[in-house]
Amino acid sequence: MKTQYYTATSLDGFIATEDDSLDWLFPLGDVNDTSYPEFIKGVGALAMGSSTYEWMLRHADKVATETGSPWPYAQPTWIFTSRVLPPIQGANMQFVRGDVRPVHAEMKKAAGTKNIWIVGGGDLAGQFYDAGLLDELIVQVGSVTLGKGKPLFPRNVTKPPLRLVSVRQVGTGFAELRYEVQRGDVGGGGVP
Repeated sequence: MKTQYYTATSLDGFIATEDDSLDWLFPLGDVNDTSYPEFIKGVGALAMGSSTYEWMLRHADKVATETGSPWPYAQPTWIFTSRVLPPIQGANMQFVRGDVRPVHAEMKKAAGTKNIWIVGGGDLAGQFYDAGLLDELIVQVGSVTLGKGKPLFPRNVTKPPLRLVSVRQVGTGFAELRYEVQRGDVGGGGVP
C-alpha cells in the first residue's frame, strides 16, 4: 500500500492556471493512453483539496458526460477544506480540515491493501510529504508551458532528492515520470 500523488503538470511546473483552469490539459492526449486506467484500479481511498473539488463541481456535467456520473470515483474520498462546500449526491465523501495525519490513518483503514491517491492540489500533496506520509509521485508532464499558475509541488525537496523510478512517453503530448520519496535527512519536509 502506497500513498501516491498522481497528477498532470505543464512543462514549467503548474497543475492549473491561476484561475484553476485545466483547459490546457485536455488537448494533449487521451487519458486511456496513460497509466491512469491501471492506476485507478489500485486505489482504495482518495484525498482531494477544495480547489480540485470545486473544479469537479463546476464541471460535473462534463464529468457525467465522459464517465456516466458527476462523481467518477467509487472509492471513499476525503475533501480537505476550510469552507462549507456542497456534497455531490451519491458520492462516498467526507469533508475534513486540519492535520493530514489522523485523516491518513482513516484513509489507510478504508483503502485496505490498496493505495491512497492524493488527487490534488500540490499543497495538499506537500502536506502529506511534510508529515512523512507520501511515498510516490506519478507526474504526467505536458508539452505546454503556462508561465504561471498553481504549482505542481510547492516544497523544497533536495536532501534526499526524489528517486526517479521510471520514464515513459505517452503519445506526443506527455512524458510520465514516476518518483519514489526517499526518507532520511530531509531538507524542507518529509519526516523519516
